Amino acid sequence: MSDPATNDTHSWRPSRRRLREGLGGALEPVAACAVALGLLTVWTGSGAAGSPARVEVAAGTVFLPFGNTQESAAFFRISNSGGSDDRLTSVTSPALDDVMLGRYAPTGGGAAGMRMVDSAVVPAGKGLTMSPYGLDVMVRIREPLSLGQRIPFVLTFREGGTVRAEAVVIRPSIGSEGRHR
Repeated sequence: MSDPATNDTHSWRPSRRRLREGLGGALEPVAACAVALGLLTVWTGSGAAGSPARVEVAAGTVFLPFGNTQESAAFFRISNSGGSDDRLTSVTSPALDDVMLGRYAPTGGGAAGMRMVDSAVVPAGKGLTMSPYGLDVMVRIREPLSLGQRIPFVLTFREGGTVRAEAVVIRPSIGSEGRHR
């Protein structure tokens, strides 16, 4: 009769077949993790791993209002050299009233208006250029403006924080696209 204790002491030793099966089952996830880690390392090293947004605001322009109009618009060129999109969430100015983001909105029949927007995306690796036929900053003039006057603004971004910028008062020209002169 065989001793059950003797059989049990040898039953814990795996056979070669069991070792191969066990290592094969464990090796696949380990190899997959190693490949994923290698790819993530290359991706991160190339700078494409979603580096934070880096926004810069170029000097802007403000259109000189025509006649007795109290409303005007400001335009900025915003660049984002980072690896993640950012969002322009607000614009303020200590020198102007009712400063808000707006977008050109054709209403049909050759007419158009503006509609307020809450925010605007500033794409990673690109940027955003404001224009009279796209996104702009709608403003109400507190005191008369003069050509060449510099108006301070504060632009607030979701990731990039606040950026101070100036906009120069210019005369609007026919076909003007809000380019900075």
